[in-house]
Amino acid sequence: MNVHDLLKHNVTFSHGITKAYLADISDEEMLVRAVPGSNHLAWQLGHLIASERSLMASVGGTMPDLPEGFAEKHGKENIASDDPNDFLSKDEYFQLMGQMHEAAMAVIDGVDETGLDAPGPEQMRDFFPTVGSVLFMAGGHEMMHAGQIAAIRRKLGKPIVM
Repeated sequence: MNVHDLLKHNVTFSHGITKAYLADISDEEMLVRAVPGSNHLAWQLGHLIASERSLMASVGGTMPDLPEGFAEKHGKENIASDDPNDFLSKDEYFQLMGQMHEAAMAVIDGVDETGLDAPGPEQMRDFFPTVGSVLFMAGGHEMMHAGQIAAIRRKLGKPIVM
């Protein structure tokens, strides 16, 4: 396995975990919060989609556009919203996630070995010093949210997935 395969596996595996955790979640359950003040599933999924797009674009990747207002509705300023009109259906999120995932794979493939060692974007460099570390974070970020998703699954009485 080469480094590109590993980076792609990291992102693909993380997407698989998210999709498995959400497979039996209804659109209504997408607005459940584990505890007051935590993020509900719809906001988290939109945040992950917008973040993946942003991470990949930050290293020069070409990513699909998001629907108008999408990033704002899934930004920190809208984190407290429980209005279903602010969010999409689970299927719509999954469709966008699939588009971003496909584009992310192309971005990873488009960075050559030496490009992985290039400096990361200046605003992220303290945490992600290289392009390779930014690409690795795309999967890591999603796995960080998996814990929040698992807590909501427990609250809903859903079976353990992993």
